[in-house]
Amino acid sequence: MDTIFAQATVMGRAGVAVVRVSGPDAFAIGESLAGSLPEPRRSAVRNLHGPDGSLLDQSLVLRFAGPQSFTGEDVVEFHLHGSIAVIRAVLRCLGAFPNTRLAEPGEFSRRALENGRLDLVQIEGLGDLIDAETEAQRKQAMLGFSGKLGERVEQWRLDLIRSAALLTVTIDFADEDVPIDVTPEVTALLQGVMQGIDAEIAGVGAAERIRMGFEVAIIGPANAGKSTLLNALAYRDAAITSEVACTTRDVIEVRMDIGGLPVTFLDTAGLRETEDSVEKIGVQRAVARSEAADLRVFLCEEDEKLMVQPLPDDIQVRPKADMRQDKAGAISGRTGEGLSALIQKIQSILEGRVQNAGLATQERHRVALLHARESLQSAIVMASGGADQYDFAAEELRLAIQALESLIGRVDVENFLDEIFANFCIGK
Repeated sequence: MDTIFAQATVMGRAGVAVVRVSGPDAFAIGESLAGSLPEPRRSAVRNLHGPDGSLLDQSLVLRFAGPQSFTGEDVVEFHLHGSIAVIRAVLRCLGAFPNTRLAEPGEFSRRALENGRLDLVQIEGLGDLIDAETEAQRKQAMLGFSGKLGERVEQWRLDLIRSAALLTVTIDFADEDVPIDVTPEVTALLQGVMQGIDAEIAGVGAAERIRMGFEVAIIGPANAGKSTLLNALAYRDAAITSEVACTTRDVIEVRMDIGGLPVTFLDTAGLRETEDSVEKIGVQRAVARSEAADLRVFLCEEDEKLMVQPLPDDIQVRPKADMRQDKAGAISGRTGEGLSALIQKIQSILEGRVQNAGLATQERHRVALLHARESLQSAIVMASGGADQYDFAAEELRLAIQALESLIGRVDVENFLDEIFANFCIGK
């Protein structure tokens, strides 16, 4: 296997830049540049020299001996001064060594998976952690990266293996008088695993919203102040505002952090019947995006009927509180009146929707869990049919175990790997 290297910190000028080297020749390369390496998991300051003896930089050098490293291989890290020229010089020297090349996106993490240092769910959690923008996303990503789902899957797997063993021993001694009926124990084990799987399946939707974010659409009639409200929420002029009705023709998006949750607010065209062909397209887009949004804020009068019907959790507020005598239930994007209450209400509703978020966070996880659940359901039915059905039940348990192993990346995931690692940056 080639020795790979890459800059592990963001490209460009910075205070410190980290260059990582991993593979069978990592230590030899490190010694060639630094003269000597510190003891494993210790750091030392070394002068780095190029092949011609020229001084490249003074660097903090760390050594990690495999398999006790991130990739499971020998790893050397150079913590350089973050000059673009320094980084280029060091990378150029590393590329000159034989059997050494620049790492591909996500290749360090992929080697960690292949060497058993991380399971696939942890790899996905690491990717989510790198992309996390809000506190809720960070916490959820850390749960994935911590390996807790892998631990839970391993416990389910052990319960299923025991269940299969109980069924198999009964099959093996079918011609003898075996006094113990294993069906109750097997059924109890399988039902316990199913309950855990059901809980994770139920929480995937909420976990995915934390990972991907919520959409909140601001809808209402023309000239209700929707764009002004969006600008007030964003604390900037994200949308053009005017006294002229129907200034907004397209959907304008602003991504925000609401109580640690990622939320994209949508400013939509005013909802009304129109003969203007361009405005009509805007209204159609407004209706479509509003209906697809996770939550809608209706900015209109209480008795006003719009083209979109409100759902139970949707919020309705009256517009332009600054121009009203009766300000109950009204909001003003211009003065900020009622803005804090609206944000708190949105946060409360969205927090309620993510309370049951579990450790499984992606559609791939849900599909694997559903396959395991289907096999478990069949196994329970067959096990209850008596010893004549035990061999069929054992086969269903084998399929359930295989589905769970695919969840954490042990089997049948090659088709997912390229897609997953393509989203990683070089150096990770």
